[in-house]
Amino acid sequence: MSSLGIVAVCLATVIFVYFYNNPLKHGPWFLSRRFINWFPLGMTYSFLYMGRYNLTVAKNALGALMNNEDFGLIFAAGTGVYAFSFLVNGPLVDRIGGKKGIIIAAVGASLANIALGVITWLVLTGRTAIPLFWPFVALYALNMYFQSYGAVSIIKVKANWFHVRERGVFGAIFGTLISFGVYFAFDWGPAVVEMTKAKMADAPNWLTSTLHGFFVAPGQTTDSTWAVFFLPAIILIAWALLDAWLIKETPEDAGFPYLETHDASSGHMNEQYSTLDLLKKVFLSPLMLMLGGVELTAGVLRNGIMQWYTVFANQVPQPGAESILANWGLLLCMFGIVGGFAGGLISDKFFQSRRGPPAAIFCAFMLMMAAVMTMTLRSFPFVVGCSALLIVAAVTGVHSLMSGTAAADFGGRRATATCSGLIDGCVYLGSSVQSIAVGYLSGVNWTYWPVFLMPFALAGGIIAWRIWNELPAATRKYIAEHEQKHPDPARA
Repeated sequence: MSSLGIVAVCLATVIFVYFYNNPLKHGPWFLSRRFINWFPLGMTYSFLYMGRYNLTVAKNALGALMNNEDFGLIFAAGTGVYAFSFLVNGPLVDRIGGKKGIIIAAVGASLANIALGVITWLVLTGRTAIPLFWPFVALYALNMYFQSYGAVSIIKVKANWFHVRERGVFGAIFGTLISFGVYFAFDWGPAVVEMTKAKMADAPNWLTSTLHGFFVAPGQTTDSTWAVFFLPAIILIAWALLDAWLIKETPEDAGFPYLETHDASSGHMNEQYSTLDLLKKVFLSPLMLMLGGVELTAGVLRNGIMQWYTVFANQVPQPGAESILANWGLLLCMFGIVGGFAGGLISDKFFQSRRGPPAAIFCAFMLMMAAVMTMTLRSFPFVVGCSALLIVAAVTGVHSLMSGTAAADFGGRRATATCSGLIDGCVYLGSSVQSIAVGYLSGVNWTYWPVFLMPFALAGGIIAWRIWNELPAATRKYIAEHEQKHPDPARA
């Protein structure tokens, strides 16, 4: 089966789980309309990832035009902007809604990717002699500013449509959508680079022939690497149009009765919050800051693996692990889906929708895998690759629980975007830290790479352990009332 076929099967499985998991006994039309809502929203978010990590794909294709340190600094500039833009975007999306937010994300990121493609075309075709570094710093930062609308928008809409007791599984779906985005970036992206090379044998299929004919002019001698920026831009515009047509902000907008979600906003939906009130809700909450701390460490681990493994494997031969590098995008997708669903199901099924316990367990697991990478980096390439993939699985579980679920639970529907903005911003603050650090350390000795990741996994586990028993008050009340009405025979 092809990689696309495997991803299609995974998507079908996710859709089946969504319809099968119905603890609140919603009617079939509600489940169907909610699917029509989150599917285009989620696929837009997935292709935002393709327009985000195509920088990594381009770095490997550009060779000497972008060294490790320059790449690290460009990525750090973008993730730094992403991390701090929640101060504006979070409160804004809480006001304008997630539907408008995701359209802003898709259109803005599309335009930024077009600009990145244009500057790449100008440099590679010799139309300008300026170095790539500074234009890429500015344009990638602009791209990441618009990208930052994505997560807060999808979680804002999710908070209106999913009850707290359903959000663990939606967090798994959120992690799956992220995994699809990583697949699009690291599988489709390199494929686009290969399909648009100037010197290529006869096209093996119609898609390769079409892309090659579209991006490569007759007689052209330069590879059309700029296609890796233009293609996701085109796809994002198409999804933005579908979003404008299909997405409804709340169940009431789609003709359903009001849905009580029993999150932190329960009983406070009529209150009005200013931007300052929303930011106070974040920065004056020790719990929110701890959630952000977990996500900061997750950002170091997440992009510390996804961003650098392919760079490492291209610079340091990995005999016996060639299949991992060749199928990196697909493997990231599959392991991410497993991690996302493991985290969501463990949270909802075993810990009464508490998000701290699975996050702490996963952080401990990541610490062990980073230690294994350190010990085997120069001796067992296959073990290194497998350990990296297992870290991706675990960190996807943590990220989907914290950004995709806990922020909505504890922030409540009224402040979901602001709170999830803080949590997601911390991911990219961590990404910025690791990007600069690993960009430098890899030039000294690649052994420092997994060593650098280990203390962050430990710190994330300690913070997650501190929030082990946390639940919103409304959720505790709902669970207590539900257990009185439906006692568990196993506890009798």
